[in-house]
Amino acid sequence: MRILISLTYYRPHYSGLTIYTERLAKALVSRGHEVTVLTSRFHADLPTEEYRDGVRIVRSSVAFRLSKGVIMPSMPFKGWNLIRQADVINVHVPQMDAAYLAVMARILGKKVVMTYHCDLLLPRGFIHRMANWGSTLANEVSARASHLIVTNTQDYALHSAFLKRHLSKVRPVLPPIEMPVVQNGEIEQFRDKYRIKPEEKIIGISARMATEKGVEYLVQAMPMILERFPHARVLYNGQYENVLGEEEYFKRLMPQIQALGDRWTFLGIIPPVEQAAFFSVCDVTVLPSINSTESYGMVQVESMFCGTPVVASDLPGVRHAVQTSGMGTVVPPRNAKALAEAIIQILETPANYCGNIPEIKTRYASDTIASQYEAIFRELLEQGGSSK
Repeated sequence: MRILISLTYYRPHYSGLTIYTERLAKALVSRGHEVTVLTSRFHADLPTEEYRDGVRIVRSSVAFRLSKGVIMPSMPFKGWNLIRQADVINVHVPQMDAAYLAVMARILGKKVVMTYHCDLLLPRGFIHRMANWGSTLANEVSARASHLIVTNTQDYALHSAFLKRHLSKVRPVLPPIEMPVVQNGEIEQFRDKYRIKPEEKIIGISARMATEKGVEYLVQAMPMILERFPHARVLYNGQYENVLGEEEYFKRLMPQIQALGDRWTFLGIIPPVEQAAFFSVCDVTVLPSINSTESYGMVQVESMFCGTPVVASDLPGVRHAVQTSGMGTVVPPRNAKALAEAIIQILETPANYCGNIPEIKTRYASDTIASQYEAIFRELLEQGGSSK
């Protein structure tokens, strides 16, 4: 099967959407399919075309940026040629280009599957408002042109103002999760590198420093946690400086973080083996997201893969992993007190939050998710002709 996947940012960009799509593309290649990714050349030093892990990547040059989006004049021309060569088109949104790509695919008689990652909620301001409006319009056009819409959970679909209008097309498919197996020696190296003391209770957060992640509520929760566990410490895994569109958020939050002194450590973006070591050394991880821009939170499942329980916001989709695994608890979003109490409870009684880790790993495996996409693609192709 020849599969064309489109999204705004692909590797080496780092985000949940990018990681999801990369895992899916690689797994589909492993299952014997030809996969092409059409995306932006968001850095001038990136090649216009290359292969990574068997995936063909085609990039369109960026003329200028609009909020977190990009404008690519060559995208329609490259899209038209690639769509003609494909059997099925998988557009990942939010993506303003998805609208005309989906329409062109229908004109050419191709099957279109839209993967809806999240509702886009940008900060205030004229440019952001225009970008939000454009994204909403593109989503609507894409949804109408698509044969089916994939999203992470039915829970999220039922609560999304956008997806509720298209429920007859929605198919829930969990996100693909991967985590390397880490050895005891590598975990100890990680402890030594970041000077983690035996008496410390490690609270992990893995996220970009972005408004929707609700980082300030963990900051506000820390004084309450430190009253009960004076040696508690936060390890922050992920990009925290120069996050596109979030510079002001970072500046506003830094004085509060600096006030915590050595009880808060930024790790930055770390390699996969260190990611596994990070989750393994944590006593609990948190996902304090505040709105529907977060539709699942793959990092909480990565934490569960390593045996570490999670405190997640009680948001549609985000609560799914904890509720179906038993490995943690959910709390109301934007509530530092509730977050602190939940973290303390898990630190006090960790044995109450164990789960069936092998079953969780199988359920979220990239090959499992790719097989579900493959079944959707074949179903559509069989409706309109044989697959290739």
